[in-house]
Amino acid sequence: MGAALSIALPTAPASAAAAARVDNPYVGATPYINPDWSAKAKAEPGGSAIADQPSFVWMDRIAAISGTANGRGLRAHLDTALTQGATLFQVVIYDLPGRDCSALASNGELKAEELGRYKAEYIDPIAAILADPKYAALRITALIEPDSLPNMVTNAGSAAGATEACRHVKELGSYEKGVGYALNKLGDIPNVYNYIDAGHHGWLGWDTNFDPAVDQFKKAATTEGATVDDVHGFIVNTANYNAVKEPHFKVTDSVNGTTVRQSKWVDWNYYVDELSFAQALRDRLVSRGGFNSDLGMLIDTARNGWGGTARPTGPGPLTSVDAYVNGSRVDRRIHTGNWCNQQGAGVGERPQTAPEPGIDAYVWAKPPGESDGNSQPIDNDEGKGFDRMCDPTYGGNDRNGNNPTGAMANAPLAGHWFSAQFQMLLANAYPPLDGGGNPGDDTQAPTVPAGLKTTGTTASSVSLSWTASTDNVGVASYDVYRNGTLVGSTGGTTYTDSGLTATTTYQYTVRARDAAQNASAQSAPVAGTTTSGGGTGTGNLKVQFKTSDTSPADNAIRMSLQLINTGSSSQSLTGVEIRYWFDDTATSYTTWCDWAQLGCSNLTHSVSTNGTATGANRYLKTNITGGTLAAGASTGDIQLRLHRSDWSNLNEADDYSHGTASSYTDAPKIGVYVGGQLLWGTAP
Repeated sequence: MGAALSIALPTAPASAAAAARVDNPYVGATPYINPDWSAKAKAEPGGSAIADQPSFVWMDRIAAISGTANGRGLRAHLDTALTQGATLFQVVIYDLPGRDCSALASNGELKAEELGRYKAEYIDPIAAILADPKYAALRITALIEPDSLPNMVTNAGSAAGATEACRHVKELGSYEKGVGYALNKLGDIPNVYNYIDAGHHGWLGWDTNFDPAVDQFKKAATTEGATVDDVHGFIVNTANYNAVKEPHFKVTDSVNGTTVRQSKWVDWNYYVDELSFAQALRDRLVSRGGFNSDLGMLIDTARNGWGGTARPTGPGPLTSVDAYVNGSRVDRRIHTGNWCNQQGAGVGERPQTAPEPGIDAYVWAKPPGESDGNSQPIDNDEGKGFDRMCDPTYGGNDRNGNNPTGAMANAPLAGHWFSAQFQMLLANAYPPLDGGGNPGDDTQAPTVPAGLKTTGTTASSVSLSWTASTDNVGVASYDVYRNGTLVGSTGGTTYTDSGLTATTTYQYTVRARDAAQNASAQSAPVAGTTTSGGGTGTGNLKVQFKTSDTSPADNAIRMSLQLINTGSSSQSLTGVEIRYWFDDTATSYTTWCDWAQLGCSNLTHSVSTNGTATGANRYLKTNITGGTLAAGASTGDIQLRLHRSDWSNLNEADDYSHGTASSYTDAPKIGVYVGGQLLWGTAP
């Protein structure tokens, strides 16, 4: 877990010296506390516990720039930030033409054809204010147009759930041009950091949406004069409820031979939480999208805590895959497509800087207590319609599997204060609130973790486990140290430290932390020694195989593979080599990558000899040239093919690695190597 964002309020600096450009704008920053939201929170019973948390300011219509009866304008917010002594200001840019073409509750004031007004009356005035030298000392993070580009991926075609409004916007190019213009104008301001909204795993986590989303983001980021240099990062889970981490199950789990991906809840998605999705998306944006390698990600954690008495404390029963997933998941929604004022939700992780690799911060983009949409029709002058997904009596549609909406009753217009929701979010907060008037009231540290031990080693990893600590409020995470240096954090009581050197002994300790950032002393140390490699691999990468060739005696060996990270931390793919062993007598071969989710350009492949091993005197060697794989994530399909150079027939029937599975299955006779050390499989 990273450090909590500072919320101290020192006096304003005397000068407005320009803020130096930094890799992560959240590091070392003092964020602005929105006094308009804070006052509403403090007025609620128990609301003082979170009222001083930093959150984004929403510019959701042209009038919001100068201010409305319900809130101060952009310049007034910035002036207040200077008075507070803040060095970080967070703002949501949200008024595209034809805004949110798939959700009536968040429709906007501009018609799809009014791109000119968007530029002249909305973006240009905002850019002029943010560029004022008076604010040059502030780091300004701009969240660019929630839900817009993801709608172009899934809701603008002919698929179930698509809308005519989205098709019309796509035909006009309103979203792409609007986002590009905003990136270009705001990206010209040295102290502004643009983060594009990238939906969430329950929207774009399927392979049919994942790469198309990357392509859509790239298209918008190179439109209207924008370039990838105008994009500092992306944000996921904006105003949504997806859990940061699912602690009790992984996408790679299976029950009685049925994979978690086949459960009704996961529905073949490649991700089950936002952290794994954000980390994988970041890698893909760089490798496929051509975005800068220092790209940062944000996760909105304002309302995805899912605490309270309904929160599972461990894995579900193994009677069926659905029972296992439903009993394990902390996200208690009826369906991941439900997005409006969700019953049972709670305040999530408090804002934190650099909590996980590739994540710039956990942030509160949608402040707790602000409605997602009205549960009944309400006349208004804000352009907001009535979306049945906010109606608790509605039976659903194609986008939520025709399930009930799970929405709260008596909800006001989107963005308006919803006291009942705020009270529910407090009650179900996770990590739990301390019950006092300020998060700082909790000063008691958790107990020291006991029973630290090694549970497995490979040539490049050491796996650890320990006994859970206790705390007066609740343990939020554990920090793992290798030779005195922090190497990672986890919400559970196991951790795999990877990327190590073979035949080397390391010393490990663990400490516990609570939500108020009280930390225990470090545990008693334990030693872990990596192996020398070879034999049967026991690392945290595995390979699965399915056949794409029903004839073992034709002129090609075809296969589909996917790598899965079974560990608890991200795994570098640089230097990873997959070996598929076969037996043949030819002297030369041609190899092909027909398609790969991670991109064929990120793979090299060739055939090597392997002595006289029975059924395995050759192997197809496939190397991955870069990237990382988040814990629990998959590379997706890697479709490979090889031929003899003369295209004569082969006989695969007795090949060591040959398989006949028609769906992805663990492949222990296909090897995964890193740095020449076997991590998965049994070599022939």
